[in-house]
Amino acid sequence: MSTLQEAPQDRILTVPNVLSLARLLGVPLFLWLVLIEADWWALGLLVFAGLSDWLDGKLARAFNQTSKLGMVLDPAADRLYILATLVGLTIRDIIPLWLVLALVAREVAILPIAPIVRRLGYGGTLPVHFIGKAATMCLLYSFPLLLLGDHDGGAGTAARVVGWAFAGWGTALYWWAAVLYWVQTRQLLLAGRASPPPASGPGPASRTGDPGAEPPAGDQKGAETPR
Repeated sequence: MSTLQEAPQDRILTVPNVLSLARLLGVPLFLWLVLIEADWWALGLLVFAGLSDWLDGKLARAFNQTSKLGMVLDPAADRLYILATLVGLTIRDIIPLWLVLALVAREVAILPIAPIVRRLGYGGTLPVHFIGKAATMCLLYSFPLLLLGDHDGGAGTAARVVGWAFAGWGTALYWWAAVLYWVQTRQLLLAGRASPPPASGPGPASRTGDPGAEPPAGDQKGAETPR
C-alpha cells in the first residue's frame, strides 16, 4: 500500500469546501459587525472562522477530500478575514497604521512567487509551510483579543497585552514564512536551470526528472498562493 498522498482532485462538493465557503461568506458580515461595534457577535464569528479553518484541514486529510478548489478557498478565507479585521480595527483606531502596512507589504512581497513557480511547470502551487500556518493562527488569535482589549476593565487590559504579543509573533512569523517561500522558489529556479529540457514523448515530464514531482518542503496540503 502506497504511503504517498493522493493528488488533489477536482471535487467541489465536499465537507471541507463547504466549511471554507461558509467562512468566506462570513467575511463581510464580520467587517460590518466590527464597524457597528457589535464586538461580541464579531468575536463569535471570528471564533467560528478559526475553528472551521482547523476543522476543514483535519477533515480533508482524514477523509482524503483535498481538492483544487479547497486549495484556493482556504487561504483566501484566511487572508480576507485578516484584511477585514485590519480594516475594521484601523478605522476604530485599535491598531496602528504601521501594523497594517507591515502585513500588506508582506503580501506584496510574495506576489511574484506564484507566476514564477507556474512558469517552472508546477502549476502555480507551492506547499504551505508550518510557519506560515502558525503565523496566520497567531494573527487570527491576536485580532479578537485586541478587539476585546478595546473595552475597559482588567479583562480588557489583559486581552490587549496578550493580543499584542500574538500580533508581534504573528507578524514576525508571517515575514519569516515569506523568506522561506522565496528560498524554496530560488531552489526550484536553480533546479530548473540545472535540469535538461523535458524529453518529448507521451505525458509531461517534471523539471526534476520525476513526472509526479511537487515543489519540496512545507505541509502537503498546499495552496494556490503561499500563506
